[in-house]
Amino acid sequence: MKTQQPITSEEEHRVHKFRTRTLAHPPGRRADQGEQGQHENAGHNANDLSSYERDRNEPDDFRHRMLANIAAFAFTVALTAIGIWLAASISELRKTQDCVLMGRRDCAHISTPRI
Repeated sequence: MKTQQPITSEEEHRVHKFRTRTLAHPPGRRADQGEQGQHENAGHNANDLSSYERDRNEPDDFRHRMLANIAAFAFTVALTAIGIWLAASISELRKTQDCVLMGRRDCAHISTPRI
């Protein structure tokens, strides 16, 4: 069995050089301003998270943290319950549809009130 190779030309194959987002100076700035800014920001690290750290003397907000944890847990439980309910109802619909497609007549579950 032959394998077909696509016809390609050298014009189709191009390598694009992508610039990183962490440039020393934005593209709109002039080169001389960019060099000055580069020397000023040489000690600044883009991944520095020290601005988000709490001061050691600042008290811990335990109540807020616990409320956030409870809310996250409740949301997770609700999503799990909805997922289980959805899976069960899809399974029930599939059983009913399979029954109807087989040509049976007693597929639908009819609930009658007790007297």
